[in-house]
Amino acid sequence: MFKPIEQIITSYKTIAVVGLSPDPGKPSYEVASYLKKAGYRIIPVNPACREVLGERCYPSISEIPEEVEVVDIFRRSEFVPEVVEDAIKKGVKAIWMQEGVVNQEAAQRAEAAGLLVVMDHCMLKEHYKLHKTTR
Repeated sequence: MFKPIEQIITSYKTIAVVGLSPDPGKPSYEVASYLKKAGYRIIPVNPACREVLGERCYPSISEIPEEVEVVDIFRRSEFVPEVVEDAIKKGVKAIWMQEGVVNQEAAQRAEAAGLLVVMDHCMLKEHYKLHKTTR
């Protein structure tokens, strides 16, 4: 049986990155850029942008026209519940809250809806660790 981190990284390839910044100096940009280079489909979610990393940016998860498997959250913890609700309605398979993003109630809500949940971990670091040990 996979742990949620390993299962998400190895099983899913379409990631909506909520709060993705167009600034290359921001962690969200660095992580999304890394994941895109690693072969993941990145869908930026940021109402202030039209495009990030050469991908069309959407104002919310609900406005993404294609299937989303993972929602990677780069928002302050207090904004996580609304992101999780949108993700549940969209039918995603997993919620990933980046380092420093913690919301127990939202995590419980996502798990109750059948989603895998990772909280307070960096997807880039976890991907790197997993692939460093499997090569």
